[in-house]
Amino acid sequence: MMTPTAATIRITLHVLAATIWVGGQFTLAGLLPVLRKFEGSAKLAARAFNRIAWPAFGILVVTGMWNLVAIDVTAQSNSYQVTVFIKIAVAITAGVATAAHISATSKLALALGGAIGAMSSVAAVFLGVLLHTGA
Repeated sequence: MMTPTAATIRITLHVLAATIWVGGQFTLAGLLPVLRKFEGSAKLAARAFNRIAWPAFGILVVTGMWNLVAIDVTAQSNSYQVTVFIKIAVAITAGVATAAHISATSKLALALGGAIGAMSSVAAVFLGVLLHTGA
């Protein structure tokens, strides 16, 4: 058997947190039509999800910074650095949009926050895979 390294642990934690953050958003979105049939269930489910989603987002931030330190981003190519910058911007957008979704008071703000949060989360996953496979 191969020996796990700090990189193995770092990447595993990052991917696990991403599956919770991104996958959970789509799972919850898929369940909402059923949950809305029961008064208050959708909001209860969303609150329950937030209790695991936001810690997962925090793990993404911490392991993302760990990734940057571990690979010495300053020693990478210009295209790699640009991609990292875009990924960071997209990840920040995901967090801000999702927070706006949670605190929305109108249907428009709720929809925009959710859509932008979900799509930017998917974009962050894509960019992360691009960075990992292109390095």
